[in-house]
Order: sequence, then C-alpha cells, then structure tokens
Amino acid sequence: MRALRRPVLAATVLTAALLATGCAGPASGGSTPAASTPALSGELTVSAAASLRGAFDEIAAQFSEEHPDVDVRPFSYDGSSTLATQIVEGDQVDVFASADQKNMQKVVDAGLASNPTLFATNTLVIVVPKGDPAGIRTLADLAKPGVTVVLCAPEVPCGSAAQTLLAGAGVTVTPASQEQNVTAVLTKVAAGEADAGLVYTTDAKSSADVEAIVPDGADEVVNQYPIVALDDAPDPEVAAAFVAFVLGPRGQAVLADLGFGAP
Repeated sequence: MRALRRPVLAATVLTAALLATGCAGPASGGSTPAASTPALSGELTVSAAASLRGAFDEIAAQFSEEHPDVDVRPFSYDGSSTLATQIVEGDQVDVFASADQKNMQKVVDAGLASNPTLFATNTLVIVVPKGDPAGIRTLADLAKPGVTVVLCAPEVPCGSAAQTLLAGAGVTVTPASQEQNVTAVLTKVAAGEADAGLVYTTDAKSSADVEAIVPDGADEVVNQYPIVALDDAPDPEVAAAFVAFVLGPRGQAVLADLGFGAP
C-alpha cells in the first residue's frame, strides 16, 4: 500500500512547490498574459416594431461603441405584423423585435426562430394635439359626434390593444383611418389631422406636439415585447450579442428611461 501512495505524495509535493514558485505570480517578472477575446465583427440587421425606434436607435449607438468592428446597418422599423410577414416571406435579418407575442409567433411557427425572450412592456394612452382643442378626457369622448380619431389597424399590436381597451370600456369608435404602425397615428395627431388617437406611452413621450391622457383600464392592457435572433441569421454571433445587449443592464436602462416597463 505504501508503494501506491508514494506517487500521490510526490505529486502533492510537486504541486505545492509549483504554487510556491513558478505559479506564484509576477514576482519573477515573467507573468503570462491572459488570452484576449477576439473582437466581435460582422454585420447587424434588425427589424423592430415602430414603437422601438427611439430606444433601439440609442441601443444601437451604444452597441456600436462596445463593438466598433460590427457594421450596424440602419434598422427597419414598422408595424410588427408587416415585419413578421416580410421575414416569413424571406427578408434576411439577424434580429426581430416585436411589439407583441402574436406576431412573433408567426415567425416561430414558420420555423425561422425559437425561444424568443420578453424584454419590455408598454401600455396605451390617448394622445391629443397640444391644447386639446376637442376637449378629450376619457375613452368615451372618442365616440362623441364630430371627434376625429385615428387608430392602428387591428392586425398591428397597437391596434389590437386599442380594440381590447375600447371594448373593455364599452366604447365603440369609428376611426377616420387605421394606420399600419403607431408612428403614423402619432404623426397625424401631432399635425392636427385628428383630434385624438391611441398610442403607446413611450410614443407620447417622444413628441412635444401632443398631450397624453392615461385612460381607465390602460394598466390592464399590456403589450409584451419579445426579441429573438433568427435561426438563419446571416451573422449569428452578432445577432446573439445584440439580443444579449438589449436584455442586459445597458439596454434595459435605455428602455426604462424612455418609459418602457420591465418584462
């Protein structure tokens, strides 16, 4: 048994000696530099819901600072339903960020992505032009004769949420137009082309030309925003890095500053 123990003892003594001498650190002046992580490079293409424009433009700028060798292409912003259709029909992008889970699911069901992650939430407000010339204060006011209202189309996340909110309040509105993204609704109200509209809280914060009214029940109609790197992303490492950045502390701080809720 002693003969079997000797190699173990010898190895133990040798290990201790190495720790006390050669592995002791820079005292000998011969420290080995740590291996550096290769810089991330490639190209990033992102399709994101229109309501994310302000946040994702800022996140893209910060991501570029952290990864200067990545070519961040101009992001494509539109209604989530439009973007999902484009991706299913073959649009090549690295990352898709939707304003709802329904349109994200279209991409997942098409076999183009898996395991999307929620990264933000948003709720609706009534927006009116500065000064509120039509005297809009509640959802019921949107149904008054002579009041011009613009909404998102029902297939768009902001439109689906608007229909849910109005139905919950027992209010029926015939919109003057149904827009394909929330930015178009905000633009028409800000320009005075409509007396009111329903947009996300974050969109109302982005314009100095409108006033926002939080309607009753808004906190019960919450849009949840998922993000995913596409399975066939042209630059999968870049795509994964951007998703991680959005989910990380810097991305979440940008979203919070602009009024988005936590996922």
